Amino acid sequence: MAEILDKDIEMEEEDTQKGKYLTFVVGNEVYGIEIRYVTEIIGIQAITEVPELPVYIKGIINLRGKIIPVMDVRLRFNKEPKEYNDRTCVVVVDIGEISIGLIVDSVSEVLTIPDEDIVPPPQVNKVQNRYIKAIGKVGNEVTLLLDCEKLLNDDEVAALSEI
Repeated sequence: MAEILDKDIEMEEEDTQKGKYLTFVVGNEVYGIEIRYVTEIIGIQAITEVPELPVYIKGIINLRGKIIPVMDVRLRFNKEPKEYNDRTCVVVVDIGEISIGLIVDSVSEVLTIPDEDIVPPPQVNKVQNRYIKAIGKVGNEVTLLLDCEKLLNDDEVAALSEI
């Protein structure tokens, strides 16, 4: 009986997160990630550089005793680097077995985007953008919905989990 109740509670928790996205800004674009991946949002803090990591992995931070690698989303998306300021945030997400901090220009809000307002991304030049899972229509704006699982490939996850 307890197992049935636990499953019901888990399903209710999943339902409360369904269709909810944390939105943030990088450059001129608004991106969203499913809220279920997000563990917390913190201000930018001291980053310790680690040699021989890809340029978009800025290093590691110590978050209450837990070592978290941080990725500059601007650099991951091949955008111009930008000086960090008081609006710069680190969105800590869990991707599989690893926690990683995503450095973004600013965090916007948590939005509920119903399934009927989510469309697949257009295919341009037969090349699919591997980071974009879908596009959310929010009023007259669009939000690029990221696929958290594809922000890091298997080799990168393996390398970061050894830090």
